[in-house]
Amino acid sequence: MSVPVPSAVTRYFAATENGDRDALVASFADDAVVIDEGRTHRGRAEIRQWRDEVATAYEYTVEVLGAKPDGPDGYLVTTRLEGNFPGNVVDLRFRFRLRDDLIAYLEIAP
Repeated sequence: MSVPVPSAVTRYFAATENGDRDALVASFADDAVVIDEGRTHRGRAEIRQWRDEVATAYEYTVEVLGAKPDGPDGYLVTTRLEGNFPGNVVDLRFRFRLRDDLIAYLEIAP
């Protein structure tokens, strides 16, 4: 990543790359919120379900293009996904808000 980011963000992308859904879910706070594809997922149980659906629907790779601070407790990470989803390539922004070295909020959008 272009700037140092907190370990919660690093853990999230490492778990994504390794397909480790347990580690990915553990990087979130108990009451975390994820917004992806217009759907909101609240709490670790819903976040696990979201990741299970994404992991079984598509095969893809994630390339981190850059990262920068986004407010006092946030980071904006830009990525490129390539895979077997419609369009095959998409650039996405991951907007993280952190609390106690865990992800409290994540919004994923083009």
